[in-house]
Amino acid sequence: MFNRDWLSRIMGACFSTIKVSGSNSNNNHHHKAAGEGGNETVFSVHKNRKAGPKPHPTSVAPPSTIKTQASHQNETQKNQRQFQQLKVKGKQTSKKQSGLIPCGKRTDFGYDKDFDKRYTMGKLLGHGQFGYTYVATSKANGDRCAVKRIEKNKMVQPIAVEDVKREVKILKELAGHENVVHFYNAFEDDSYVYIVMELCEGGELLDRILAKKDSRYTEKDAAVVVRQMLKVAAECHLHGLVHRDMKPENFLFKSTKEDSPLKATDFGLSDFIKPGKKFHDIVGSAYYVAPEVLRRKSGPESDVWSIGVITYILLCGRRPFWDKTEDGIFKEVLRNKPDFRRKPWPTISNSAKDFVKKLLVKDPRARLTAAQALSHPWVREGGNASEIPIDISVLSNLRQFVKYSRLKQFALRALASTIDEEELADLKDQFAAIDMDKNGAISLEEMRQALAKDLPWKMKDSRVLEILQAIDCNTDGLVDFPEFVAAALHVHQLEEHNSEKWQQRSQAAFEKFDLDKDGYITPEELRMHTGLRGSIDPLLEEADIDKDGRISLQEFRRLLRTASISSRNAQSPSIRGAL
Repeated sequence: MFNRDWLSRIMGACFSTIKVSGSNSNNNHHHKAAGEGGNETVFSVHKNRKAGPKPHPTSVAPPSTIKTQASHQNETQKNQRQFQQLKVKGKQTSKKQSGLIPCGKRTDFGYDKDFDKRYTMGKLLGHGQFGYTYVATSKANGDRCAVKRIEKNKMVQPIAVEDVKREVKILKELAGHENVVHFYNAFEDDSYVYIVMELCEGGELLDRILAKKDSRYTEKDAAVVVRQMLKVAAECHLHGLVHRDMKPENFLFKSTKEDSPLKATDFGLSDFIKPGKKFHDIVGSAYYVAPEVLRRKSGPESDVWSIGVITYILLCGRRPFWDKTEDGIFKEVLRNKPDFRRKPWPTISNSAKDFVKKLLVKDPRARLTAAQALSHPWVREGGNASEIPIDISVLSNLRQFVKYSRLKQFALRALASTIDEEELADLKDQFAAIDMDKNGAISLEEMRQALAKDLPWKMKDSRVLEILQAIDCNTDGLVDFPEFVAAALHVHQLEEHNSEKWQQRSQAAFEKFDLDKDGYITPEELRMHTGLRGSIDPLLEEADIDKDGRISLQEFRRLLRTASISSRNAQSPSIRGAL
């Protein structure tokens, strides 16, 4: 149970929001960090704590901002460890060189220059390394807002200027989303940059957790909160953006009302990522960091892991991964599974436990995506299907399907036919989101509109047509639901979440080819199943690993779970055989 006397016990055990310098898939960004307090049943200390003469009961003055560095053990050693030891060292922020004008002072950000004419600054709300946040009032209509004022003198290096520009760009990109703090405008003068945003007066999600009995939410209330966080993550991912620091301190309630909407407010560690790339630096908060972040190969999936950690905390009042040191926490994240045996987990529904387990999967390929998680029955209860955004991983699978060899396409169709309809809830939601006219089929125009929602991808119309033709196995110019399922399947999730069922399904798919049930798919059986004319050898080549001229069950399963090798030796997906 949460005890408000915890402060006296944790003053010597502060954990930091971490930013480990290293090569990033796009750029290296040096962001601010904030303090975090630690105890098994308590959550991290607030970032930019509220200012005022009287401290909040749960507040602790955060330690000084640090940048951290990591040294990993040699991964090429014979006895390679799963855990990469992280040695965190405080490092002073860059100091202004004598006589050198800070980059921020020399930069014209291109923002409006009339802040003082339009707003009156009010009381201080909080502060970070580079700036302060205030309440401000519009002189035009009297509306109150929040203003983040960032000092140009403290933007010593160009990277600090880029950080500010990126934060403004992110807020503009996400403008209009109901669960993101609304961005009004950005201003500048000779001394400061001003970011004007919606004022949220309902407090942090962390405060509301701590105010709950036993510091935990009811399942129903937790699902409402989690649904809103997932919507933010899904929207970010469609914009090619990864939040990278999902935690309760970074979400505010719009008002003090119990049913107030939740707003994501801090994008200081967020960054854009190019399609197919990974981040190679370590960013985030120790308790919420995903395994792949520690392994320096992360993407949008890391946000979902963090939401899984938050959900675990909301439901039981404890962290799923805890230790007295950051190194210990990282070991827990990399090696161990959350405990679902201690109270109150025996009294929590199986649906809630299933949801959390599918978010805290260590393999990011097998983890639910943000959009998939919104389709999960536990989150979906009381939610509207129309609220579920298009899933970037589904769009990625559709784009990838056209690159697969014909054999892998046939194998995926066979696998899709073995899945029960009730297990396809997330793909039903995705199909419905793409099928705008609700006629039960996806047209070329609907496919084009869906693919265009994944903003980082700029796809030519000819490629959209090629994708549709590859998926459309009955050549009617439309994609029906069974065809869609074959192309959109998440094979790694099928294998990870239910190993025994995966064995049964993959064997059932195999047997659709293995007509004589002798345990092998022969060239003749392959020809009979596919109806393709011409040589079958190019199709066999990809799957026939031992080169014995036939495909075993083991080879078939490998084909399903791995990315297809280059199809240069296989029939082009755009060339249609007799189906």
